[in-house]
Amino acid sequence: MDTAVRVLAAAATSATTRSRPGAPREERRFTMSDEEEDYDFEYSEEEQEETDVGLENSYYSAKALKAEDPKAAVEAFREVMAQEEEQGIWGFKALKQMMKLLFKMSAFQEFTDCYTQLLGYTKGAVSQNVGEKGVNSVLDYVSSSNDWGLLKGFYEQTLDTLREHKNNRLWFKCNLKLGHLMYDVGEMGRLQRIIKELLKACKNEGNGDDDDTNAVKRGTQLLEIFSLQILMHSRQRDQKKLREVYERARKITSAVPHPRVVATILECGGKMHMQEREWDQACTAFFQSFKNYDEAGDPERLQVLKYLVMASILHKSEIDPFDSQEAKPYKQDPEIVAMTNLVEAFRNKQIKDFERILKTHRASLMGDPFIKLYIDDILRTMRTQKVSIMSNNTHFQVLLKAIAPYTRVKLPYLAGELNDIPVTDVEDLLVSCILDGKVDGKIDQVNQVVLCGKVCPAAGGPASSEAGAAAAVGSGSGSRAQTRTAVALERWAESLRSLNTNIAAKVDYR
Repeated sequence: MDTAVRVLAAAATSATTRSRPGAPREERRFTMSDEEEDYDFEYSEEEQEETDVGLENSYYSAKALKAEDPKAAVEAFREVMAQEEEQGIWGFKALKQMMKLLFKMSAFQEFTDCYTQLLGYTKGAVSQNVGEKGVNSVLDYVSSSNDWGLLKGFYEQTLDTLREHKNNRLWFKCNLKLGHLMYDVGEMGRLQRIIKELLKACKNEGNGDDDDTNAVKRGTQLLEIFSLQILMHSRQRDQKKLREVYERARKITSAVPHPRVVATILECGGKMHMQEREWDQACTAFFQSFKNYDEAGDPERLQVLKYLVMASILHKSEIDPFDSQEAKPYKQDPEIVAMTNLVEAFRNKQIKDFERILKTHRASLMGDPFIKLYIDDILRTMRTQKVSIMSNNTHFQVLLKAIAPYTRVKLPYLAGELNDIPVTDVEDLLVSCILDGKVDGKIDQVNQVVLCGKVCPAAGGPASSEAGAAAAVGSGSGSRAQTRTAVALERWAESLRSLNTNIAAKVDYR
C-alpha cells in the first residue's frame, strides 16, 4: 500500500500534463481532469423507476460542494456510500468523485484506500464496462508519474486484486497496459514474460468456445498482443520473429480491433518490408497504416505518411501518394510539405529541384532515424532516374559518337562535347553504357579518363573534330575480360551497399 502512495505523490507533480515530455510515441496517456463529466449511464424505464431517488439527490448535493468546500464534499460522498445498502452505481460514482478530490488534496493514503474499494466494485457491483472505465481512468491518471519502479508496483497491485476477483477481462487489459509500460522503459525481458502470460490466458479462454462471438473476442485480443509483440521484435531487430508474428496477425479475420492496433502492426510491417527492400509491399503497408492512424485521430499518421512517400520514391512509383482521398488533406501540412515537394520533383523528373529540396531539408529528414537509413537509397534512385532521362536524349547518342574512334578519352573533353555538362553526369552516362553493353570499357576516375575497347556499331561513326583527335591519348585497348571484371565489381559494390543498409538497420534508431 505504501508503494501505491509513493506513486501517487510522484504523479501529483505532473498530473497537469496529458503525457510525459519526451515519452515514446507508442505511449498513450490520459488524465482525469477535475472538469471530467461522470460516465453517461443509460437506463431503461424500469431501471430508472427502481433508482433510489434519495441516493441520487445526495450524490448531486455532494457534487455541488466540490468547488466551494472539497472536504465537506468528501464527507458528503462518504454519506452517499453509507446510505447505499449494497454496493451499486451511486456508491461507485461517489467513490470516483472522492478519489479526484483526495488526489487534489494530496491525501494519498486515503486515495489508495478508495482505489482498493474501487477494485472491489469491479467484482460485480457494477457492470464490466463501467468497472473497466473506472480502473483505467485511475491507471491513466497515475501514469503521469516518471518513477517507473513505483508505477510498476501500482500496476501489479491492481493485477493481483483483479486476479483474486477473477475479472479476466479487466486483468487482460491492465496486463496489456503494463506490457506497453515495459516497452516504454525498455525492459524487454519482463515484456516477453507478460506477452507469454497474455497469450496463455487468451488460449485458455478460447478453449471450448467455437461460437462467433468468442472467436471475434479472441481474435481481437490476439491482435492486441501481436501488436505489442511486433513492437518488441522491431526494437530488438529480430526480423525472423517479426515476420512470423506479422504474418500470423495478418491471417486473423475474426476480430474488431481498435484502428490504432492495426496501424501499429502495419507500420512495423512496412518497416520490415523496407529493410528487406520490398518497396512495393512497404508502400501498401504504410498506406494502410496511415489510414488506420487517421481513423483513430492519431498524430502518428503524419510520420507514417512520410514513410509512405519515401517508399513510393524507392519503388519508383508513378502514383502520387497524395492522390488518395485520405492523404490529400495533409498535402500542405507544414510537417509534410518537404516530402510533398520531393515526390512531385521525382514524378516530374525535375532533377535539380529534387536535389535542392533534399539539400534544403536534409537536417529535418536526417532527424528521423528511420528515414536516415534510406537517404542514400533515395539519392541512388534519383541518380538512376537522372541517367534514364539522359539516356533518352541526344546526350546519349552524342557520347557514343564522341568515344567511338578512340581507345582512351578524357572525361572533361566528353563533357565539352555534351554542351559542358558536369563531369559527374558524363560518368553516370558512361556507367549506364558500360552496364548496358553499349560500350566495352572502364573508367579511370583518378585520371578522369575512359578506356574504351569497343562501341556498339549502331552508336555511330568517327568524330571529325581536331579537338577529338587531341583527346585521344595512348593506343592501348581495353579487353573484354577487364570490362567483365569492372561490371562484376560494380555489382559487388551494389551488394555491399545493400549489406551496409541491412547492417545499419540492426542499429537501434530510437
